[in-house]
Amino acid sequence: MSTYLSHFTGKKVLVTGHTGFKGSWLSLWLVTLGAEVVGISDKQLPGYSAFDLLKVKDHLTEDYRCDVRDLKEITKKISDTKPDIIFHLAAEALVGDAINNPSRAYSTNAIGTANILLGAGASDCFIDVICVTSDKVYENREWIWGYRETDLLGGKDPYSASKAMAELAIGSLHSTLLKDDQGIRVAVARAGNVIGGGDWAKNRIVPDAMRAWSDERPLEIRSPHATRPWQHVLEPLSGYLEVATWLSSQPVSGSLEAFNFGPDVSHEKTVIDLLTELQRVWSGSEINVVENHHLIGKEAGLLKLNCDKASSILNWKPRLTFEKSVEMTSLWYWNFYRLDADMVTFSLDQITEYQRKPLL
Repeated sequence: MSTYLSHFTGKKVLVTGHTGFKGSWLSLWLVTLGAEVVGISDKQLPGYSAFDLLKVKDHLTEDYRCDVRDLKEITKKISDTKPDIIFHLAAEALVGDAINNPSRAYSTNAIGTANILLGAGASDCFIDVICVTSDKVYENREWIWGYRETDLLGGKDPYSASKAMAELAIGSLHSTLLKDDQGIRVAVARAGNVIGGGDWAKNRIVPDAMRAWSDERPLEIRSPHATRPWQHVLEPLSGYLEVATWLSSQPVSGSLEAFNFGPDVSHEKTVIDLLTELQRVWSGSEINVVENHHLIGKEAGLLKLNCDKASSILNWKPRLTFEKSVEMTSLWYWNFYRLDADMVTFSLDQITEYQRKPLL
């Protein structure tokens, strides 16, 4: 039984980046758990979005537009909201966009994260803050084993470096400026390579495939044989919920802890493996792949996480096999594109189905 199922009832929860892919799913899930959810995001991207299709705004207590780089405004929003919990997901989340605009990536991911903690510390509330970073915070040495939470941080591209910088900011503020009497507890969650319904970001394999197949046109990809540790979006989100529940029982003067959330080793599949599995739902569609190595810069060959700490301390483990993760993802888009289904109901059913599954 998951410990988070009763933790959020009646809690006021602030989610930054709530209009994004992960943020939309997390906000909807928190509402089902009985939380009052307040969202902060600087914008909502045009076109299809999980935020619109999941009708997240209809379930929010407040829906703010605010840039996390604006310390004064962020501090005011936190003070006005008086949250019990903050999930900080607002970020420059795309590797390609970070390469094209590194200054924005550094300021959003590093300074924005620092501002969330400074704003929480300036409030008169006791707040648990879960800062979501990335699996790419680690100095990637192309190891065949998973990175542990104590491994060296680094980053050879602007996105990875900006996330590592965010973690350095979190650590320095936790040890110097966040005093015990402020009642601010902080934890870090690291995950990456999520798939699931409602993602329409550019240069991501699943939304690119869904757009191409729905239009019956070829799919352009970068590295068909690259191996990635794929996981469904609900997997790391369940980890974030477990972190928040665990953090609430920790002393204010406790140490800063980080947790990895990644899939079982059996989920380490190539892009072609993923596409083949996705295509099972789209019967009659052809996997017509056109390699385009100019879509973005060089990608890391291998990066995976060791999740023993989350398993030991939080009793968190994945619930979905690779095949089930991909099936849930592909069915979501099939219901959207082909059946014109009610995606709120369909998504809520997927959350319920996920919660009922045993740990792997």
